[in-house]
Amino acid sequence: MRIFDTNVQELKYKVLMEVAYQTWLGNDSFAVFNEIANEIVKKDEPPMSCCIYKDRAIVAERIRIALGGNKDNQNVIQVIDIACDECPKAGHTVTDLCRGCIAHRCADACKLGAITFDDEQMAHIDKSKCVECGKCAKVCPYGAIADFKRPCERACKLDAISMAEDGEAYIDNEKCVACGACVYQCPFGATVDTSSIVDIIKTLMSSENNTKYKVYAIIAPAIASQFTYAKLEQVVTAIKELGFYKVTEAALGADMVAYSEAQELMEKGFLTSSCCPAFVRYIQTKFPELKENVSHNLSPMATLGKFIKEHDPEAKTIFIGPCTSKKREIRQDHVKAHIDYVMTFEELQAVIDSKDIIVEELPETPLDEATAFGRNFARIGGVTDAVAEAVKELNAEDFTFSPLVCEGIDKCKPALMRAKKGVLPNNFIEGMICSGGCIGGAGCLTHGEANKKEVEEYGRAASLNTIQEALEQAKEAL
Repeated sequence: MRIFDTNVQELKYKVLMEVAYQTWLGNDSFAVFNEIANEIVKKDEPPMSCCIYKDRAIVAERIRIALGGNKDNQNVIQVIDIACDECPKAGHTVTDLCRGCIAHRCADACKLGAITFDDEQMAHIDKSKCVECGKCAKVCPYGAIADFKRPCERACKLDAISMAEDGEAYIDNEKCVACGACVYQCPFGATVDTSSIVDIIKTLMSSENNTKYKVYAIIAPAIASQFTYAKLEQVVTAIKELGFYKVTEAALGADMVAYSEAQELMEKGFLTSSCCPAFVRYIQTKFPELKENVSHNLSPMATLGKFIKEHDPEAKTIFIGPCTSKKREIRQDHVKAHIDYVMTFEELQAVIDSKDIIVEELPETPLDEATAFGRNFARIGGVTDAVAEAVKELNAEDFTFSPLVCEGIDKCKPALMRAKKGVLPNNFIEGMICSGGCIGGAGCLTHGEANKKEVEEYGRAASLNTIQEALEQAKEAL
């Protein structure tokens, strides 16, 4: 069974696995670069780029990213310049579907004189005159004029990524929300999320089997849709095999957030969710007028991390999930005390395999700390369902909950614009930047229609029926 969606993910995984393996051995990955490069780029296999020498140069850059990336660049999403294929400049282009017709509707539609014809009546676009209005493409009877966009630019709905003067991709850190859409969509893997796996492994090793301090893994509920080659309970065992003291459900943090968020909503009258850090960042940069309307609750990740450290002040907490934007979130002043590191599902797979752990052969370690409401935070609409349940449990009969669920910038933007103007009829906005919610995160192993169903099955398996039950059990457990 294929673990990843693409070969780009597999290459990323191979580098991360080798770096993790060398870290367990106590080696510096750059010091053993040749060993890693020879393992990944083999002489008897066709090169991924023009030659094995460029492949190895790219591997070297990927090792740097695995070690935390460019320290002068504070963004968790970075560009490997040498891996960027310098795709053609975006814009309208006449394709070979042009038949050299005599109608010349494209030229008639262009009022700037940007369309010219050669001796065979084939159309050409003068880029010095073209303003990319697209009128020529709309009238061409053959659909021969295409509006080309680089994959990374097409993936980014915030226009945070563009072409630099040298042709390579450039990320505007002020616009970027670190959602990782460009990371998943780049066919050459030139846009990447920085990693903390070396620090995580060193933290586990330095705990000396959790005797110096305890290391807690906080797993996102989206994990139910990943690692489908084994049972979730076996994946939990694998995480413990890496040296974690305890594996806890971020879904419990989601239950806590839903309860507090319902109370805040009833007090303020209008609120947006705060669990998606990319959505919160989007509001901060594009709709600063609504900043005070963002829920003041910490995200489920940070809420549970805070809860753990209140009961175990020496604890180290590591979040494992699908989200690259979480790596940015933990750098914020109000979060960094609660979560030490973030590891994506892609990275977890690499670290597990670096220890030669056969997950599907492990015994099962059950998890039962959260409700279906907390677990369903992983899919779009789950936050809304949880807040609705919390309102119900708070016996707020005189409060009318009117939510609006939005996934993706295309849906979030108009809702926030209406809220800004004061014409939104709803009193709660659930905002998720990734398609489908957390299950669409860039750090997932796979993305597909079945993911939502798998998360919902995970939710139905919860034995706790109410959020209040989950909160009471949590108080007794720690």
